[in-house]
Amino acid sequence: MEFFIVSVFVLGYFAITIEHTLKIDKLVPALLMMALAWAGVTVGLDSFEHWFDSSNSELISLAGLDHDARMHTLEETLLHHFGKTCEILIFLIGAMTIVEIIDHFHGFSTIKSFIKTNKKKTLLWIVAGLAFVLSAIIDNLTATIVLITILRKLLDKSSDRIWFAGLIVITANAGGAWSPIGDVTTTMLWMGGKVSAEDLFIKLIVPSLVCAVIPTLIASFMKPFQGTFDLPKETENSNPRGPFMLYLGLGMIVFVPLFKTVTHLPPYVGMMLSLGIVALFAETISARQFKMSFLGVVNKDKEQDYLENVGGTSQEEHNPHHESPTFRALTKIEMPSILFFLGILMTVAALESLGLVFNFGQTVSETMHQDVFVMLLGAGSAIIDNVPLVAASMGMFQNEMDHHIWHFIAYAAGTGGSMLIIGSAAGVVAMGMEKISFFWYMKHMTWLALVGYIAGALVYLLINPV
Repeated sequence: MEFFIVSVFVLGYFAITIEHTLKIDKLVPALLMMALAWAGVTVGLDSFEHWFDSSNSELISLAGLDHDARMHTLEETLLHHFGKTCEILIFLIGAMTIVEIIDHFHGFSTIKSFIKTNKKKTLLWIVAGLAFVLSAIIDNLTATIVLITILRKLLDKSSDRIWFAGLIVITANAGGAWSPIGDVTTTMLWMGGKVSAEDLFIKLIVPSLVCAVIPTLIASFMKPFQGTFDLPKETENSNPRGPFMLYLGLGMIVFVPLFKTVTHLPPYVGMMLSLGIVALFAETISARQFKMSFLGVVNKDKEQDYLENVGGTSQEEHNPHHESPTFRALTKIEMPSILFFLGILMTVAALESLGLVFNFGQTVSETMHQDVFVMLLGAGSAIIDNVPLVAASMGMFQNEMDHHIWHFIAYAAGTGGSMLIIGSAAGVVAMGMEKISFFWYMKHMTWLALVGYIAGALVYLLINPV
């Protein structure tokens, strides 16, 4: 039965990697392999000799236990993993909703006002810096979407934008690596009790900065980033509440690690508090704007223009849900990604429960140095999604919180995916938005990402000796 469960994982993951060829969303194989893996665990439960107790991080014997006792152990383990997984998913849903509320008020348009230059080299450093900082707050995927959207309003030619998009992917992934809320994998390590927010920042800020700066510095001397471009005329309507909602939303996301440090409550509690505060302001502002528009605007056309500008609806479409920025934000979050993470994390949990991940970790520790393995893990994340790789590594190693290995895994898994366009969520979304081909990225960006990855890793090992 163990062979069946491993085969389900391998085949399911293979289907995920060829998602674009199969034309089937990756959440489908993720959910199928989760259900089949746990079904296999249940069917073969009486034949298993060992079981990995995740609560105590130790391998225990099932010998001498009857079927009912084994089922009780399975149910406790399943509930444990489901609870831990849901903590991560609820946290992500909260963060995604805050980002969508900011976007509802056109808050991210405020960032465009920071860009006053018409020099490509200067623009490169501005967007790279914004990608590095924003990804640490709103995660690398969202930062990439926001910045490419802004680029579209600055650069008319797609042939120019793809170069900037490639550097955004590299710097956004580097920026997400040093923050507990910058990447799904760092969030997993933080919420799994492997790293603390303070130590993650202290240990990885410099290596991550090197990983971002070196490729950007090299690229600034390349031909595509020389010369100037024409600044577009300002035609976009702005929401007067946009800047306030941007700073409030970003501030409340940053508040989450501070809340956890002070209260020692799980991070998702702080994220729900932040979402509640942001939603309260959003609802209040929207209610006031609607009241003002209905009382103070007589002309129907002007009323409609005003409501569209503040994110509202017309009287004909009047509906309490439609008027709510929170409701709208919840309908726009990436639920397929949430379900994908559920499938992946619970599948790895099934493998971990049988002791397979733990035993593999023991074998790795005996055959190669842990740092070498982590470097290979980072390179592997360019081909295989970093979420299952990090989930598996959390079951392989039993080191204490803030051990050197956890920070190195956070760096490697977060930045290694930049070496291929399909190696990170940021890369995939950039690929879709700007129609970047796999081979174009490999030819022009892979070597830059590799140089940054190695440089950052060397700096990490230099300033954080074992």
